[in-house]
Amino acid sequence: MPAFLRFGLAAVSGWLVYLSYEPLGHWWAAVLGIALLWLTLMPWPRRATAALGMAGEAQERPSARFGALIGFTHGLFCYLFLLPWVGEFVGAMPYIALAITMALYALATGAFGVLVARWRYGAFTFPLVYLAVEFVRSSWPFGGFAWVRLAWGQINGPLAALSAWGGPALVTVATVLVAVGCVSLLDAASRRAAVAAIILPLAAGLIANIGVGKDSSTVDQARVGAVQGNVPRLGLDFNEQRRAVLSNHVNETLRLAEEANESGDKLDMVFWPENASDVNPFVDTQAEALVGAAVRGVDAPLLVGTLTRDDVGARNTMVVFDPETGPGERHDKRFLQPFGEYMPMRDFFRNFSDLVDLAGDFKPGDDNGVVHMGGIPVGVATCYEVAEDEAYRMAVRGGAQILSTPTNNATFGFTDMTYQQLAMSRMRAIATDRAVVVVATSGVSAIVHPDGRVSQQTEIFEPAHLIETLPLRTGTTPAVRFGQLLEWLMVAAGVALMIAAAVSARQRGRGYAPTGEQQRKTEEN
Repeated sequence: MPAFLRFGLAAVSGWLVYLSYEPLGHWWAAVLGIALLWLTLMPWPRRATAALGMAGEAQERPSARFGALIGFTHGLFCYLFLLPWVGEFVGAMPYIALAITMALYALATGAFGVLVARWRYGAFTFPLVYLAVEFVRSSWPFGGFAWVRLAWGQINGPLAALSAWGGPALVTVATVLVAVGCVSLLDAASRRAAVAAIILPLAAGLIANIGVGKDSSTVDQARVGAVQGNVPRLGLDFNEQRRAVLSNHVNETLRLAEEANESGDKLDMVFWPENASDVNPFVDTQAEALVGAAVRGVDAPLLVGTLTRDDVGARNTMVVFDPETGPGERHDKRFLQPFGEYMPMRDFFRNFSDLVDLAGDFKPGDDNGVVHMGGIPVGVATCYEVAEDEAYRMAVRGGAQILSTPTNNATFGFTDMTYQQLAMSRMRAIATDRAVVVVATSGVSAIVHPDGRVSQQTEIFEPAHLIETLPLRTGTTPAVRFGQLLEWLMVAAGVALMIAAAVSARQRGRGYAPTGEQQRKTEEN
């Protein structure tokens, strides 16, 4: 296959994977995209290329270095389409820098993909190699960037149900396995294995879907409300409108209370989004009075997003206000967003741009994400935390019977960001077997059931509220109990395969051989 054709297919493969993410949500596009990526990494038999009228370099297998460039091309075209929301109000430079940084990890995907492609059944080891690279991208440095995991694009497909058994990591492996299986159908010698690689994950997903969301562990139900107050203006300066944002949420909460009173169904709990009260009600008497008016209006525990400060420093806090006992338990955001809520190596990065000074200086919390609202244990993952596996796993192990994702997406305007985040909450609902209340300052807010289904959602940048009765559950899924261990085992297997592939290639003198005459002589010897 000529080099330009491989690069072209790699670019298309990245774009196809992008199509799988929300709000487009074409889950099958990721399967096709990864299949094309694998096709660009694998060697092409000379007889096949000759039949296509190709000659010369088209008959050679790619080198590891060439594979690295293919992987980078794939990643870059995916992330350039996926992440424009990052630069919505800060310009193109941070967005492009992040896309390139994420694509750099795919150098390893491509390089080691080429090496395992030389094995007889290398296609069926590639899913673990892919996961190992994804794990590093999602973990390092500064906690990584789990936003771009392949699994999030599968929320509308049959493989999403596997998250209840192994979390997003298992979904990623299953997606890649189906993709390479489709390509392996072209090889008669591995056709049986290819059929198994396609059928088994899809069948497992369909079988798992039968049990997802069933009410065997439901112990009670709760009438919940979610308030989206909206912000007066778009952009980074929403923080300068703090009192207006707080007033918006109070007014919408009172409208919610009026609707609840008319229906005769008492609310058990009400959720406000992250940053709903950026004016700290613990130090500002006017903010305290406004929050108090909202709590008395709904006559139910209210989870309020605010900013607090203690001896350690600034905190991004969700705190429960009870109509009888006042302020109570709180969750200080534990998994902070690097380059947003805090700035790693601030002095160093300031040499490149003064945009680093827009980043906050928040300090992480150390709780398990569980607060009690009217005696009901509620798991909280604030905004960026929903991308972290451990956030909701910790909360469910801590007894959470229902979950909430309070978020503030106002700084990202009308971009795809909020829909991408909603997909994560939906997969977390499946993985934990819990209902999730997604509540945003400006949208999209949504009610997500334990099967990942969205029963209600708001539009972006409108004041709105949602009311629904949701199940309270106590069961623990395999993903919560063993998901982290399973991921570590799969990642360790992927790393072992990468090492074995590198050692094997070095010993055979082919690992970094260029294409062309030199490689042909090596093969003949």
